[in-house]
Amino acid sequence: MAETTVKDLKSRHMYLNMGPAHPAMHGIIQIKLELEGETVIKADVEIGYLHRCFEKHCEEGNYMQAIPYTDRLNYVSPLINNVGYVMAVEKLFGVEVPERCQYIRVILSEISRITDHLTSVGASAMELGAFTVFLYMMKAREYLFDLLEDVTGARITNSYTRIGGVKADLTEDFEGKCKDALKELRGVIEEVHRLLTKNRIFVDRLKGTGKISKEDALAYGITGPFLRSTGVDYDVRKRNPYLIYDRVDFMVPTGTNGDNLDRYLVRMEEMEQSARIIEQALRDIPEGPVSVDLLDQTIEPPEMVDSAKMGKTKDLIVTGVNVTSTLKGSEKKRHLGIKVDDKRIAIPPKQDTYSNIEGLMNHFMLIMNQDGIKPPEGEVYFPVEGGNGELGFYIVSNGTDRPHRVRVRPPCFPIMAAFHKIIEGEMVPDIVATFGSVNMVGGELDR
Repeated sequence: MAETTVKDLKSRHMYLNMGPAHPAMHGIIQIKLELEGETVIKADVEIGYLHRCFEKHCEEGNYMQAIPYTDRLNYVSPLINNVGYVMAVEKLFGVEVPERCQYIRVILSEISRITDHLTSVGASAMELGAFTVFLYMMKAREYLFDLLEDVTGARITNSYTRIGGVKADLTEDFEGKCKDALKELRGVIEEVHRLLTKNRIFVDRLKGTGKISKEDALAYGITGPFLRSTGVDYDVRKRNPYLIYDRVDFMVPTGTNGDNLDRYLVRMEEMEQSARIIEQALRDIPEGPVSVDLLDQTIEPPEMVDSAKMGKTKDLIVTGVNVTSTLKGSEKKRHLGIKVDDKRIAIPPKQDTYSNIEGLMNHFMLIMNQDGIKPPEGEVYFPVEGGNGELGFYIVSNGTDRPHRVRVRPPCFPIMAAFHKIIEGEMVPDIVATFGSVNMVGGELDR
C-alpha cells in the first residue's frame, strides 16, 4: 500500500456565518466567512438589520420633530447628535447661539463622548473575557448619566438641544457634581490601565490585529479614533472648530500601527482630553441666556446700509446697530411697546406660554403644522466630532417648515465598508477584538 504524503492531501475551504445571532455581532451584523482552518480567506459583511428610515422620517416631520430621532443614531452619545443636527439648521438661518449656550453644548457633548468611549472599551474588554473591566466602566458611566439626567431629564435619549439654544440651563449644583464625577472617572481609568494596558494576555490579543494602513483608512473615508490610530490627527474639533473648541486647550491622541491596541489606547487618552475640555469650559462659562433672542442681535452700520440698499429691510426693525461713538446715547429703542422680537426660531419659555396670550400664540405658531420654523431656501452641511468620528448633517431647505432632504454621514459606516478588508488574512478569534474596536452602533450605521 502506497504511503500517503502531505502533497496528496486536499483541503477544502469552510463557509461560516458569523452573526447576526453571534453575541459579539450585537444581533444586527452578519459576516459570511470563507475559512481555511481558522484563517479568514474572504469576508462579506452584511448590514441593514436595524434600518429605521431616519432620513425619511426627518423629511416627513418639521425641523423640531427631528431632534428625538437624532437621539437614536449613536444612542451611546446622543447629545452630540442633537448638537450636530440643530447647528446644521442654525447654519441655514445664519444664527449663532449665545455664548453660555455654546459652552453648555460643549460640556454635555464631551460628557457624552466619555460615556461613548467607556461603553466601547468596556464592552470590547468584556467580549475578550475581561468582565471586571466592563463593570468598572459602567460604574463610571453611571456618574456621568446622573449628570445628564439632572440637566436634561433623561439618561440616554436626551433630546436636550433646541434650534437656537438648549432646553434649559445647567442646574445650580452642576459644577460641583461634575467635578466629583470626573474625579471618579479618572480613578476608574487608572484602575483599568492597571488591569489591561500592561496585561500580557490583553495586549497579545490586540497588538498587531485588526491593522489598517493610513492610506486605506483615508481612501475609505474613515475618521475618528479608527483613523487616528494610524497616525492621522484629523479631528473636526481642531480642523473645523465649532462652538468654543478653538478656545480650549486639548490634544488629539494618535497611534502609529493602526491596530486594535492603538485604538484602545487612543480612546483611553481621549477620555482624559474630554475631561480637560469640560474643566476648562466650567471655569470659563459666562452668565447669560441659553437661547437666541434676535431682538438683541446687533450688526455693523455698513451691513445695515448694504441690506437697506438691497431692499432687505424685513428684519432691520428688530435688529440693533453698533453705532459710532459720536451717536452713543441716541440708539435707545423708543418703540419697544410696538416692536416684537423675531420669533422664527426659539420656542418661548414655558412661563410665557402658560401665562400670556403672546407667548401662547408664539408657541402655537412654531409648533402647528405647515407654519413653524421656516429656514430660508438653501442647503448646508455641518460636521461635528462624534464618538466614532465625523458626524455630518446635510440639510436641504425649500423654505417650508419641513426639510426637503436630510442626509446623515454616519462615522462608523466607512469603517464597516472597510471591515472585510481588515479581517481578511486574520484568525476568527481576532474578528471579535476588531469588531469591538469599531464601536459599531446600529442606529448610527443603518439609520
